[in-house]
Amino acid sequence: MADRKGVAFFERGSWYHRFKLFQEDGTTKYSKKGGFKTAREAEQSYRKCEAEYKKAYRAYHAASMGELDLKEYLVFWLDEIYRARIENTTYMLASYVLYDLLFPNMEHGIKLRHMNVEYLDSLLKKASKSCGSAGNKCRELLNIAMKDAAAEGFINRNPVPDTKPYKRKKPKIAVLGKEKMKLFLEKASGNNWYLEILLGLFMGLRKGEISGLKFSDVDVENRTLRIERQVTANPYVEKGASKTVKYGLVEKEPKTRNSYRVLRVPEAIMDEILKRKRQNDLKKEQFGEKYMDHDYLSCAENGAPHSASALNNALTKLCSRNGFPHLTVHSLRHMYATILTEQGVPLVKVSALLGHSSVHTTFEYYCEVMDENEKIIGFMNDLFVPGGGNENV
Repeated sequence: MADRKGVAFFERGSWYHRFKLFQEDGTTKYSKKGGFKTAREAEQSYRKCEAEYKKAYRAYHAASMGELDLKEYLVFWLDEIYRARIENTTYMLASYVLYDLLFPNMEHGIKLRHMNVEYLDSLLKKASKSCGSAGNKCRELLNIAMKDAAAEGFINRNPVPDTKPYKRKKPKIAVLGKEKMKLFLEKASGNNWYLEILLGLFMGLRKGEISGLKFSDVDVENRTLRIERQVTANPYVEKGASKTVKYGLVEKEPKTRNSYRVLRVPEAIMDEILKRKRQNDLKKEQFGEKYMDHDYLSCAENGAPHSASALNNALTKLCSRNGFPHLTVHSLRHMYATILTEQGVPLVKVSALLGHSSVHTTFEYYCEVMDENEKIIGFMNDLFVPGGGNENV
């Protein structure tokens, strides 16, 4: 069995690497090269072969510009040119824009040299209907791709700046960097709301979903959690009143059909769930018949559900006392999505984990977050989940 190390692998007594060779007829031949004494020598050879392949590819297509297909160029540009200078999250976002927003609206057989402002305006108009951010992001990506095409000599000039602009209001989202995240969790670990914070930050649950969780939804043996309800504020009007005057709490179905889901529970969170079960059982004994047993994980001392604003109020106090930017449960969900994309999880899977109605919804909410400079690298390791405490907020 080959012993691989990066792009190099050890086989039959020497180091090898795979490489691509661009043929004179425009096809690509795949092969491998060996005989290297060290992995470093093989990796150096690999980079040289890659550079030669890209040079031959560009020379071939520059010479036959009239035959270069727009879609073919964009695929090559994304994987061979753009990817080398961007983060993994940006690549995932760009892939989504290309394959899910642009390509489905792109006519077949459009040549790169035939592309003009009129055609691009038509393409962007179609793509923009997917979601509020689509027009802006598609135009942004096309502009980068066509700027590179002009620099490589594939086209005479970049026509994208002359197309209709699409504005998008950027959401104000607080995303903590790695070091601040560690500090935040250290402070949160001594808080009565620690379990709820972990459920938002490392499982991406909505506020209502956290409030609606019951111990019967937990499968300890298989370490899973079933999401099948939410507890939300229910406005009602008292008899004789002309406007909404009070809010109650009510159990409802999840927000969307896709919000019904079963999630795997990290070990550290399962430990906190079991700890909460012991705490609730103790309260049940103390309150006796006065205990309102709804089986909720998150509840007041007498078993009643917390108010709709309780968790966000607790987060506000935690952040204010410790100098963190204002965070809400929705902020924790945003950071969960960022963590997943940093780990290379495809957007469609992030969408499923978050329980969004469609992958377009995920793209709409998180496309700006994915481009943040400070990245959260670790995911649910010991440094990020210190031991919990029970200090009051």
